[in-house]
Amino acid sequence: MRVFNARGQVLAGAVVSDRYAPGVARIHEGAWYDPDKGGDINALCKYGNPNVLTLDIGTSQLAQATSAHTTLVEIEKYTGPIDNVTAFNGPVEMVAQCEYVPASQGNPHE
Repeated sequence: MRVFNARGQVLAGAVVSDRYAPGVARIHEGAWYDPDKGGDINALCKYGNPNVLTLDIGTSQLAQATSAHTTLVEIEKYTGPIDNVTAFNGPVEMVAQCEYVPASQGNPHE
């Protein structure tokens, strides 16, 4: 299922149950953020991080817990491609590509 609101969107599994009131959705636990398009404000979190859907404010100055209990969302069947979860792959190693300038040549920008 695609769970979304004006703040973001996530993929999540769904189980219909009479244990909750009609119109109530619950994501039981958190997940690592795993956007399908890194750096895109409209990215779809493939791993279901509910923080994508909540306000970025703490519950109080003391607790700073999530304010997730006030989140309104819409839910629809997701029919798009499902990419592999990559949240656990670790960071991508970036190797700097620069030209070596010996110190004896000085700074060309001076």
